[in-house]
Amino acid sequence: MSVSILFVCLGNICRSPTAEAVFRQRVIDAGLQERIRIDSAGTGDWHIGKAPDRRASAAAAGRGYAMDDLRARQVSGDDFQRFDYVLAMDDNNLADLEDLRAAAGACEDVVLARFLDVLGDAGPREVPDPYYGGDDGFDHVLNLVEKASDLWLERLRERL
Repeated sequence: MSVSILFVCLGNICRSPTAEAVFRQRVIDAGLQERIRIDSAGTGDWHIGKAPDRRASAAAAGRGYAMDDLRARQVSGDDFQRFDYVLAMDDNNLADLEDLRAAAGACEDVVLARFLDVLGDAGPREVPDPYYGGDDGFDHVLNLVEKASDLWLERLRERL
């Protein structure tokens, strides 16, 4: 059995590629790369084909996560057929994804949630967008993503 997960933010150059890179490394470290498929996308189309933000890449590289191979893409209605989990970085992206799923008449079986829902009451509900802030925002995003990734991996292991 395998499982697939899609991380979604606005432009797919900061938060969702960070989540993809961190989660991919967690999956590799757990030896589950053949059983868990990972991708990321954005609800907007401004950055399609572009590499992640250089600040996101630098922060990730500082912690040993590679993002060089990632390129931004826009989420599509087909993603609700291809992925078991579609995880939004914030409430606005979640609302956009709910609308897209409804418009596509997509499968209701896909788990559509906020990425940080896995933290429960122990943390924030949204991963803040660091794009217009300083470098410390990218480190904060990494802290949240690492914590949530560990918990999502535990949850997905139960499904495998």
